[in-house]
Amino acid sequence: MNLSALFIKRPVTTTLLMLGILVFGGLAYQVLPVADLPSVDFPSIRVQASLPGASPETMAASVALPLEKQFTSIAGVTSINSTSTQGGTDITIQFDINKNIDAAAQDVQSMIGRASRQLPPEMPSPPSYQKVNPADQSIFFIVLRSSTLSLAVLDEIAQSQVAQRISMVSGVAQVNIFGSQKFAVRVDVDPRELAARSIGIDEVANSINGNVARASEPIDCHTPDIPAI
Repeated sequence: MNLSALFIKRPVTTTLLMLGILVFGGLAYQVLPVADLPSVDFPSIRVQASLPGASPETMAASVALPLEKQFTSIAGVTSINSTSTQGGTDITIQFDINKNIDAAAQDVQSMIGRASRQLPPEMPSPPSYQKVNPADQSIFFIVLRSSTLSLAVLDEIAQSQVAQRISMVSGVAQVNIFGSQKFAVRVDVDPRELAARSIGIDEVANSINGNVARASEPIDCHTPDIPAI
């Protein structure tokens, strides 16, 4: 049976059917739901940098600011958000929706290399980056507590054991660790004593770095309550 012949022989029925489709289609279009927050994946890259022992103010001024200045020169950047905490900086770069995420990652890597000369030389590793979706949120939290272990030991367990095992589970996209605590050494020196011995602050810093690198056991230092430089 030829379906087209049926509509050709009955033009009135065909016309009424088409009018019905148009009318009901127009009514249905008006009641279609519209999402207030549509799910759109904007090309975004997250940059992380760490400097154990540095305050949030130091991280913002010495690490986040030089990186942000370089990132603003990348074509297609729509927003840059940074958060500086104790010993760490987290920068999220969002690009135009038409920007290729792979090309954006290469641009970010290039800018990190340019900013490396302006970053503190004490950083244990250069800043790292990864592709992220800003709409993603953590859906499962695990809290580690101990009445006998220190926070530094708990952080080591979370980093080396818990996070690695969870990341191996099928379907897990990303594992984030919050509240980490690293070892840090703060040394206060007396400028009068340095001047009396003709010692510069750079010599003190180099000596401490060399001793810490060669030390096999933790160093316990006690300093008097004197002005610091």
